[in-house]
Amino acid sequence: VYVASTRNPNQVYDLAPVSDLVDRSDVSPVGERYLAEFRPLIPIRSRFMPGCLYLHDLAMVGGRLYGNAVGENSVVRIQDDGRAERAWWPRCIETSDGPIFTRNHLQLNSIAAGADLKKSFFSASTDRLTNRRPSHRNFPVDRRGVVFSGASRDVIARGLTRPHSARLSAGTLWIDNSGYGEFGVVEAGKLEPLVKLPGWTRGLCFHRGVAFVGTSRVIPRFRQFAPGLDVDSSICGVHAIDVAKGTILGSLSWPVGNQIFAIDWLPSSLSRGFPFRSDRKTPEQERVLFYAFNRETRKGAA
Repeated sequence: VYVASTRNPNQVYDLAPVSDLVDRSDVSPVGERYLAEFRPLIPIRSRFMPGCLYLHDLAMVGGRLYGNAVGENSVVRIQDDGRAERAWWPRCIETSDGPIFTRNHLQLNSIAAGADLKKSFFSASTDRLTNRRPSHRNFPVDRRGVVFSGASRDVIARGLTRPHSARLSAGTLWIDNSGYGEFGVVEAGKLEPLVKLPGWTRGLCFHRGVAFVGTSRVIPRFRQFAPGLDVDSSICGVHAIDVAKGTILGSLSWPVGNQIFAIDWLPSSLSRGFPFRSDRKTPEQERVLFYAFNRETRKGAA
């Protein structure tokens, strides 16, 4: 499991399930049964990268890890040794002096992963290079957002507002239209909304005909970026949506929550989540786990 941190410096964390403990004479087998059953995720590596990349979405494309380098208007291939190599960028950043990688102009922030980059799609807040950039309060956003084709590197859909979380599912291109709190399908060059949700839509995954869509509160100083939302009533939550019927099956909200950046699902056979709860302190189990965790399953273990 890979998780990106956009702060300076950027980091990509690798998480992996733990199945049992190393056989040690100085460790009591505290919680071994729990480890075998729940296979909790723990960090096994962190790769540091320049903060100017401003990494956002991560995606596996053709068996390799890619990320949106929002600060460079490009998509980068993330190497095992920590290097980030530019692999794709939209045609609109190309000038007579070469592509513009030196500042964030587009907010190129998500990857709808196909079999390769040419079969993938990418969302951005604009396709125009201007003196106003996505972090500026007077950056125009309403219906300026676009989706790029990986193959042509040109725009294939317009009329979005601060889009995020483009995803391919069953041959259909879906997206969160964040500035209006919408989730829908990209068809015939535009968004066809399926549902409108009470918050800044960001984070999207699919499982068995159900879309899981995240909503975030709108940060007050960025309310101008959400012209289609009731900013003061926006909530932080995850919503399960029947994509065939367009109905909300249920929602999980956090009354004191704030931001959701990404959503994905894991099979429970791989892992059932993180090892500990923030509201339940287990210092001895924590000490033992991080002292003697073992990623290899012993013979005969569950």
